[in-house]
Amino acid sequence: MIKVHHLNNSRSQRILWLLEELGAEYEIIAYQRDATTSLAPPELTKVHPLGKSPVIEDGDILIHESGAITDYLIRKYGKGKFAPAADTADYEKYNEWMHYAEGSAMLPLLLNLYTSRLGDAAEPLMPRIMGETANHFSFMNSEMEGKDYFVGGDLTGADIMMSFPIEAANARGALAKLPNLAAFVARIQARPAYLKAMEKGGAYAYGPKK
Repeated sequence: MIKVHHLNNSRSQRILWLLEELGAEYEIIAYQRDATTSLAPPELTKVHPLGKSPVIEDGDILIHESGAITDYLIRKYGKGKFAPAADTADYEKYNEWMHYAEGSAMLPLLLNLYTSRLGDAAEPLMPRIMGETANHFSFMNSEMEGKDYFVGGDLTGADIMMSFPIEAANARGALAKLPNLAAFVARIQARPAYLKAMEKGGAYAYGPKK
């Protein structure tokens, strides 16, 4: 059985969602962020030296990095679903979004998070950070025009990966003028597999509000 080292309010929530979509059996090993620092507990360093989540164990295989985990799970358990065929143009777009989620979309969000703790010292950086945030999220919104999902007409690993930065932005009210992304969040958060993963994973600050 797949073991998921799951940290609350983290990228590992999307791995639980993917596993529910795949119908794969898995066990959750849960960890909680420090209430003061919001950092992962030191126990996670016993699983992987970086002390980060998600990490999965599948037999003798241990994988960290949510993009690598998503790719692995779809190849092994997807039964031809959740990724376009490798010899198609859709696959290249799929691969692009898989990398874009962490390589580009998350960067301005993280910069904003970290610099917000600096107070006035961060002020010179904010125009650039906010400009990059607007640039990337406007791009994503335009790419979703007239579409339900990022690639093709069905859910893929690209949507799983893209969910976290978009949900994080949505939780801060940043999608008010980005209707395509707001609709995407509502769409994925209504999926039965998503809701089941929420039940199993525990509190998730970026999920649907009750």
